[in-house]
Amino acid sequence: MLNKDKNLKLYYSISEVAQMLGVNESLLRFWEDEFPQQLKPKRAGRGVRQYNAEDIEALKLIYHLVKERGMTLQGARQRLKNNREGTLRNFEVVERLKNIREELVSMRDALNTFTYEDMDALQKNIEENKKGEDPEASSSV
Repeated sequence: MLNKDKNLKLYYSISEVAQMLGVNESLLRFWEDEFPQQLKPKRAGRGVRQYNAEDIEALKLIYHLVKERGMTLQGARQRLKNNREGTLRNFEVVERLKNIREELVSMRDALNTFTYEDMDALQKNIEENKKGEDPEASSSV
């Protein structure tokens, strides 16, 4: 039986990784040349690159530095060489904040779908349920 869950895969092809990051495969090959200390994907038969979870995390970090923070390749290399742990911590915080923002935007959008009519109907429903639960409330009306 084939493993359909991508989180359980040991290795990913260059096309899968490129799709995850939203970049071209050629950029990944270029970064492999530019960041030889950080990127060392396994080579299968005929030189096919196979990226593991550690390689993908390194690529995400490079993407963050170069594409999102706007650093030069030399600056990103220097940052990873001199302060990899601090850079990694900052990257993880940024990723967590992005996830939180995404969740909040999703909640806002869900709340924006409610109309005043929906809210009125919901309130009436709540009031009717309260009357049904409390026998004194229905006799006093």
